Amino acid sequence: MIRPARPAEAAAVRDVVLLAYERYIAVIGTQPGPMLDDYNARIAAGQAWVLEDANTIVGVLVLEDGPDCFLLDNIAIRPDQQGSGYGRKLMDFAEAQATGRGWRAVTLYTNSLMTENIAIYTKRGYIQQGRRTEKGFDRIYMVKSL
Repeated sequence: MIRPARPAEAAAVRDVVLLAYERYIAVIGTQPGPMLDDYNARIAAGQAWVLEDANTIVGVLVLEDGPDCFLLDNIAIRPDQQGSGYGRKLMDFAEAQATGRGWRAVTLYTNSLMTENIAIYTKRGYIQQGRRTEKGFDRIYMVKSL
């Protein structure tokens, strides 16, 4: 079940994100951006969603209605649950949310060194839109028309 994250779940949401991104510290040399995010604020803003299985949070999704795009800011699956199709479910949900909110595309970004993420997004129909250095991270921006 995918549902909005609740205020009391901020620590659990953060834990999923920390577990999911921990392996990338060695790859990029620092904590990835999602590990530094304020999930209390994300939940309060209605931007954080959780995917539950057997009453356990196994995935996290952060979505933003920006001024000029719909941003899939973060998607994280617990490492012990990766490969179970949860990432696809969250991506499908994000794209449905974008459509339901009147957007014609979804934008996302990933660190340029997270090559497996770039491959996953490309396979789903996302195309590279640009590359920027932001907050000390080399980011690849991608977009998918809906």
